[in-house]
Amino acid sequence: MRQGYESPDEAVGLNPLFSRPGEATEFPRFELPEGESLPDTAFQVVHDEAMLDGNARLNLATFVGTWMEDQAGRLYAEAVDKNIVDKDEYPQTAAIETRCWRMLAGLWNAPHPDRSIGTSTIGSSEACMLGGLALKRRWQHRRRAAGLTTDKPNLVMSAAVQVCWEKFCNYFEVEPRFVPISLEHPTLDGAELDRYVDENTIGVVAIMGVTYTGRYEPVKAISDALDDLQRRTGVDVPIHVDGASGAMVAPFLQPELEWDFRLERVASINTSGHKYGLVYPGIGWVVWREADLLPDDLVFRVSYLGGEMPTFALNFSRPGAQVLLQYYQFLRLGFDGYRRVQAASRDVARYLADQVAALPHFDIWTDGSDIPVTAWQLKDGHESLWTLYDLSARLRARGWLVPAYPMPEALTEVTVQRAVIRNGLSRDLAGGLVDAITTAVHELDELQAPMPGPTRVPFHH
Repeated sequence: MRQGYESPDEAVGLNPLFSRPGEATEFPRFELPEGESLPDTAFQVVHDEAMLDGNARLNLATFVGTWMEDQAGRLYAEAVDKNIVDKDEYPQTAAIETRCWRMLAGLWNAPHPDRSIGTSTIGSSEACMLGGLALKRRWQHRRRAAGLTTDKPNLVMSAAVQVCWEKFCNYFEVEPRFVPISLEHPTLDGAELDRYVDENTIGVVAIMGVTYTGRYEPVKAISDALDDLQRRTGVDVPIHVDGASGAMVAPFLQPELEWDFRLERVASINTSGHKYGLVYPGIGWVVWREADLLPDDLVFRVSYLGGEMPTFALNFSRPGAQVLLQYYQFLRLGFDGYRRVQAASRDVARYLADQVAALPHFDIWTDGSDIPVTAWQLKDGHESLWTLYDLSARLRARGWLVPAYPMPEALTEVTVQRAVIRNGLSRDLAGGLVDAITTAVHELDELQAPMPGPTRVPFHH
């Protein structure tokens, strides 16, 4: 130790260099270090590496929330050690979980919210799988009661469905039946459902906010088509609404739209609390309109840490803090607050759509009128100059993550670019994105401009 320093801590405190004693040591990347390190050293190394990630606020690829108020951050820190599955040890967190899904049942117009049932999940992927499992198990019960086989279940959904539904079908041995989309039918809209639905169909998935474009699928039109099919064939098929995004937007911005439990055929709805529920990552919800729509044989009653509790989840131990954050947002914002927040995001999405549409290169696919998502494609014939992938790369170099990707089967020749507008992306920040797009487009155009020919200089003897 250098003369004048009484201890290593004092050396850290007095040394004007940014680095600390010991930080010159290189930590192994893929093996556990042999010895310990100081907490500040470990913190600084991890902190500095995490800085190499992108800025979450500028990540317009994700639907996941990236901003909450400081009070929510404090609540998060206080509750980070709570295990939601330990209801005997944390009964108040369990009670708050129940309050949240009861609030959602009412928000989604359940006829009798006190007769509904629901649960929190890690996110919408788990919530969708729980909804799908309930559909499959109810179908199996009906078939067995009628003396029929249960070996060929299928699930009908749009080809633009989120990948979690493909996982559900793969993991739980259900045949996926994908209804292709087209320019005439850009979403599942009930057309020709009788070509896909039969007595082995466990349910139809309707999406409130298609991942590719942000559009709502017309749940009422799908329900009406299934009503007609039942009248003609006797086949009764329920609907699960994948409201990962839209179930926390439509009640506030499109309250007249019938997509929820107002439609009797809708058996269950899921949403992501960490999307337009406005909570940090790690919380989803699924609610059934009536408790008997969740088969009792799917619910486990387990003895855990001194108490017996029912549980229906793919995960066991999981964080309880996000449940408290959801409750905080419900209390903090209320209906009017959520309406104002979602309306502000929609206004920013429409502003972005207007600004992109004003450029001569793009056609708007969606303008944020459903969920706050804007998507666009290059005008016909422009792809020969540069692509949306080129534009995406230029924007990434400026810190913006705005992905480009092909549309699903039957429209794979169409490439779109999508921007998800969330709370935390202000109109001012969106103006910065518009400037970045305009600059990048100008640069790409200049790169493709024909180079001037060489100037002929006369030769003199």
